[in-house]
Amino acid sequence: MTEALQELGAHLDLKRTDCVQSYDIAHGELTVTVAPSSLVSFVEFLKTDSVCRFSSLVDITAVDYPSRAKRFDVVYHFLSMYQNQRIRVRVQIREEDMMPSIIGVHPSANWFEREVFDMFGILFSGHPDLRRILTDYGFRGHPLRKDFPTTGYTEVRYDEVQKRVVYEPVSLVQEYRQFDFMSPWEGAKYVLPGDDKAKAEGK
Repeated sequence: MTEALQELGAHLDLKRTDCVQSYDIAHGELTVTVAPSSLVSFVEFLKTDSVCRFSSLVDITAVDYPSRAKRFDVVYHFLSMYQNQRIRVRVQIREEDMMPSIIGVHPSANWFEREVFDMFGILFSGHPDLRRILTDYGFRGHPLRKDFPTTGYTEVRYDEVQKRVVYEPVSLVQEYRQFDFMSPWEGAKYVLPGDDKAKAEGK
């Protein structure tokens, strides 16, 4: 398998020197890095080239590296059922950069790109309907960014008095910050392994 991936990587590097910045094989998977400006052309080549025929777009996601100048890796996964191979295409961009949409080559990218926009805040130029898809329309921030607080900014609940869903700023009251680490079997007539140690330490 590694040999086949090596041949595929060499083929892409030879045929599309204008697109391929680098490629490597790790854990039995081929990853090709391309520039944003070359993405659409390269994806189209992957789909139509007789050696590749990566006709199925499996997923689009991103990885956040806040300390890096090019903060995001936008990652595309493709499958060739004809060649029985998979490939990962990676594009590195700055936070203010826009990604070109690949909907013209793979219409199924529509919702994937909306997810990446919603979760990471990455914009896709040429997308016909780029709006949130997993969070609410009034949602603040992008949950999969590393600087997004784990509690979020707002909480949602159903108000019985108003008979509707209401949004409120997150407020963590002190009672939720206290954790009871006592064994659930404390007080039982028999002693489970570990409870005897806790009692000994208490003395």
